[in-house]
Amino acid sequence: MTTSVDLVVIGGGPAGCAAAVMATSVGMTVTLVDPGFQLGGALWRIPTIQNVLGGHSTGPDLAKAIIADVDRTHATVIQATAQAIHPSDQDVTVDLADGTMIVGRHAVIATGVRPAQPDDVDWLFAAAGTVLTPLWAADPAYADGATWQVLGADRPLGTFLRAHPDLDVRFEVLYPPADEYKTHEVRDDARVTLTRVERHSLDPDVASRSVDPGKAMIFANLGVMPATIQGTQPADDGYCPPDAQHARIHIGGDLRSARGQRIQTAMGSGAEAALSAYYASRRIT
Repeated sequence: MTTSVDLVVIGGGPAGCAAAVMATSVGMTVTLVDPGFQLGGALWRIPTIQNVLGGHSTGPDLAKAIIADVDRTHATVIQATAQAIHPSDQDVTVDLADGTMIVGRHAVIATGVRPAQPDDVDWLFAAAGTVLTPLWAADPAYADGATWQVLGADRPLGTFLRAHPDLDVRFEVLYPPADEYKTHEVRDDARVTLTRVERHSLDPDVASRSVDPGKAMIFANLGVMPATIQGTQPADDGYCPPDAQHARIHIGGDLRSARGQRIQTAMGSGAEAALSAYYASRRIT
């Protein structure tokens, strides 16, 4: 089964939703594809935000507002996983996991990033396939009076601390030299002990218990990895520079590069990607 539209948007986070809203506002027909049960992506797991316009103080509040904006458009939203995209001179075809296809004149890829695990970084030694609970999934109900070990100093640490300023928890944070600049926002919090390491080996017994947020004593806070799909043109680091893609594929949001991964920039780049598709489809230069 195929459906032909002006624009296929893959990814329903801030960038993808912004692309859908922008595209429909200029008269394009849009199909938005996202595997989640609700749009908003990572916003649902961000307990506090301080750098987004509009008066929203939590990720879920912003997600609800974004969903309402998408609902006011004539975009078609499909809950499905996009596995590959095939661009041609005339259109793009998107393969979904259920075997169906969507055909559009252009596509915006806004699949974003996924939490990194020990296999993704070179400073941790662990059994192959070791999976740790990401810090953003830590349950504050189990934190009071606890001491948690955190591997990496990525931004979710500061977000957790700001969201729970009175929580009696201790964080022992091990981080590599490359994360030094990320530690500045948490250095003055008495609940944090920072230890810079070149290498660290994980205890297999502790790691094996860390997939359950209720039992975990060690959490991954290792940053993110690009979550691209087959048919895009990633660089050596896995990210997809917009100017390296097929003319009918437009990249928005965190998938563009490791820098500038913020909600505001994701939404702006998603809207810009949609406009790029609009101008290309109208042959406006």
